[in-house]
Amino acid sequence: MTHTTDFLAPAELGRLELPNHLVMAPLTRNRAEADGTPTDLMTTHYAQRASAGLIIAEGSTPNAVGQTYPDITAIHTDRHTEGWRRVTDAVRAAGGRMFLQLQHGGRVSHPATTGLTPVAPSPVPLPETIFTPDGHQPAAVPREMTAHDIRTTIADFAAAARRAVDAGFEGVEVHSANGMLLHQFLAGNTNRRTDGYGGSVARRVRFAAEVTEAVAEAIGPDRVGIRISPASTVNGILEDDTQALYAALLDRLKGLDLAYLHLVRSDPAADWYRRIRADWPGTLIGNPDLTDLSTEAVTRAVQDLLAAGADLVALGRPFLANPDLVERLRRRAPLNPVRDRYFMYVGGATGYNDYPTLDQEPSVDPTVVPDSVAVA
Repeated sequence: MTHTTDFLAPAELGRLELPNHLVMAPLTRNRAEADGTPTDLMTTHYAQRASAGLIIAEGSTPNAVGQTYPDITAIHTDRHTEGWRRVTDAVRAAGGRMFLQLQHGGRVSHPATTGLTPVAPSPVPLPETIFTPDGHQPAAVPREMTAHDIRTTIADFAAAARRAVDAGFEGVEVHSANGMLLHQFLAGNTNRRTDGYGGSVARRVRFAAEVTEAVAEAIGPDRVGIRISPASTVNGILEDDTQALYAALLDRLKGLDLAYLHLVRSDPAADWYRRIRADWPGTLIGNPDLTDLSTEAVTRAVQDLLAAGADLVALGRPFLANPDLVERLRRRAPLNPVRDRYFMYVGGATGYNDYPTLDQEPSVDPTVVPDSVAVA
């Protein structure tokens, strides 16, 4: 892919032709039904944002025990598949393209939410409380995954990928970031195993690699991306060997010819970003860590990442608050400010589907909202 700082120019992602270089990042917003089925609210939400070059839909669990929080989407039953098909049909009718993120929470879960004991590489609980249908509760101690658990979870990811394609997605993103299950296998503080999936770096990357390999075999590598967050401490993760860890993981994956590598909180000035860009032979999606959500700041962040070798740039909150983000950036128009964080996760259309477009009402000057990039 030829690098350009013109993010409004067409781009390519494998067999896909994209109208621009902007990707809507996966954003968990708790708008699904209790069983994980997408709702009409979600259909509207994604269709409103179909002008993105690519939409990566929010993390969806490949099995019941993988659910993180209440009202999170899933993709392991026929009802889930049918619900997602309504979403992809609406987005495609509006001219868009979608991938679906596959997310297993591992220890980021609770029996009050799933009715099941969480599973993880080791019985190490979250160091903080977790939100459940009954409010915040102390984290549960997860059950250490057996060899059988590992095999069946890998198979569940592959089956979820096939369902996603059946539901009309162009492909899937394997979530190996932000302290979720695959990341828990990578990090030494959450993976204390002594078998073939723990200990050395080569063993700790094995589970994430085998999940990705199985998904690629199930639907084709050109339909598969993977998301990583080097050095992230989200959800109690601690990496003591980040450079060696991700060098080993990428070395295992780069021969698969995947659709892309999605790098969370990309800093084009950081040494680790430059090393990963140099080491990854395929498409790289950068994800800037934004604090200023003004038109000028977002534009500058996108252009800086493209200049530093990213092929596409994923944005979260700017797309959340601006269904017509691409057009606003094209016109250099002001961006809508993000609503109060409370509205992000409470359900309903407020703070989700009621952000105005330029042709609906004049925009207001953006404000800096004290919120982090959504973890999904």
